[in-house]
Amino acid sequence: MDSLGSVLYRSLLSAAWLLLSLAGSAAQTSTHNAQAPSGVKQNAAGAAKSYPPALVESGSALFRQDCSFCHGRDAGGGESGPDLTRSKVVTADVRGDKIGAVVRNGRPERGMPRFDLSDRQISGLAAFIHTQQNAVPTKKGGRKGVDVSDLQTGNVEAGKKYFDGSGRCATCHSPTGDLAGIASRYQGLQLEEQMLYPKHAKSRVSVTLAGGQTITGTLEYLDEFTVGLIDATGWYRSWRTDDVQYKVDAPVNTHVELFSKYTDADIHDLMAYLQTLR
Repeated sequence: MDSLGSVLYRSLLSAAWLLLSLAGSAAQTSTHNAQAPSGVKQNAAGAAKSYPPALVESGSALFRQDCSFCHGRDAGGGESGPDLTRSKVVTADVRGDKIGAVVRNGRPERGMPRFDLSDRQISGLAAFIHTQQNAVPTKKGGRKGVDVSDLQTGNVEAGKKYFDGSGRCATCHSPTGDLAGIASRYQGLQLEEQMLYPKHAKSRVSVTLAGGQTITGTLEYLDEFTVGLIDATGWYRSWRTDDVQYKVDAPVNTHVELFSKYTDADIHDLMAYLQTLR
């Protein structure tokens, strides 16, 4: 097994555990419609959004003015602020709801002041930050600057055998179903990250209120303070975790449980097989 592949694999595991441990900010407690605004487009993979160039540019100018000293001009981390392209809050953000909450409330305990920005300014900031996050996997020379060829070292047949047999991947996934064409939607490191830590997999959550009513939906936000979901009507609802009981059915947990069972050979072989699903 090549040393580069082993280093990449172990780095991805570390990143996945970091993603699981990061605490997000408190979500908004108001109820609002979850549909995307005009001009914001979701791609076929559901992995990234595109924004009107004018909105991104306005957000870029505002970010350079108020945010770049701490978070860097490209939102990749700066003098004292973290890398926003790796932020759990940014990844979970929808239309600036979570980014806006952090910006407007600040994080005094971490030295971040509050900013009194309009909804339009928040939308611009969110568009710029998400655009920077979407571009990270294509950048060379950074933490994610990995060529596709670096991850093409496994055995396809061994990977298929692992998928169908000992890895039990076929229990939940199908190469002609949910994984059909996955190698066309994700390449290289993106594909390996999706395999190890499928961050775009939708989790379900059931929330039981104090009065006994149970509300179910797609999990949209969860930290130690707040649980939020999109219900069957498409509305976002959230509660303080101290006030309710909740249970999360998260497909990603199955992948996390495999971390201690994978060998380097398993990862390389499985990647080789997944790269044939175009």
